[in-house]
Amino acid sequence: MHLRVLTLNVWNTRGDAAARTALINAGLRRLAPDLVAFQEVLPDQLPVLLDGTALHGTHQSQTSAVQPPYVDRFGGTAVATRWPHRVTEVLDQRGADAPDVPWLTLAARVPLEGLGEVLFIAPTLSFRPGAEAVRERQAQALADLDSRHRTALPTVIAGDFNAGPDAASIRFLTGRQSLSGRSTHFHDAWEIAGSGPGHTWTAANPNATEDIDRLIRQPHHHRRIDYVLVGSPHAHPGARARVRDARLAFDKPVDGVWASDHYGVVVDLEVGADPVAGKRPAGS
Repeated sequence: MHLRVLTLNVWNTRGDAAARTALINAGLRRLAPDLVAFQEVLPDQLPVLLDGTALHGTHQSQTSAVQPPYVDRFGGTAVATRWPHRVTEVLDQRGADAPDVPWLTLAARVPLEGLGEVLFIAPTLSFRPGAEAVRERQAQALADLDSRHRTALPTVIAGDFNAGPDAASIRFLTGRQSLSGRSTHFHDAWEIAGSGPGHTWTAANPNATEDIDRLIRQPHHHRRIDYVLVGSPHAHPGARARVRDARLAFDKPVDGVWASDHYGVVVDLEVGADPVAGKRPAGS
């Protein structure tokens, strides 16, 4: 089964919000994704983004008893899916060292016809450049979240991780290093099928320059911090999700309007049972 996944930081309502929201909506109609992870989206902004797309959306404010501060200003996390989904857990990743971050992590199960349910996780990790220790804890919590709710089909995690591929949090999630004596492994879709560096937060985007100057204070900054990760065989021995394509989305202006301060990432997967899983010798 073909499955298209999109992640996009919406940048709440900063800039020309009406024009940007319309541009994102038009892009969603054109791209026709099946699973979407949104970051920094306001509750009343989500229905406008999804208008006419036939996607089913859930904002963190609809599912959590916890209402972090500043959601009305900076927005929260949301998921949208082609088929009706069921949110199984909302994870509050805030810590004492980052109490003001309003973004929660959503875990949803999505039914795929003839295949069963797939677990779709939409995180937003701590944004401060010096907060990698926080992101390490958050990455381990994502692994635990997957363990609690995963299905036979490979889990899909999509979101804004605020960390480059060389960061410990990303290295942990992609099986390159352990944290606190633990390890896990997800496939980084861009690494498999993307072309070029895949920078998603860059000074080449004029919407990003103000925050880059505030947080980084260096010219020409660019990083790949938005990811689609896919569960690997060690956790899903009877199924597979082959990454067929990975590319940037919303990475060019339309009539002078940039959709967000981030570029999106869109990934095409081929999901199904592993036809040779039952033929492998035990322990192989």
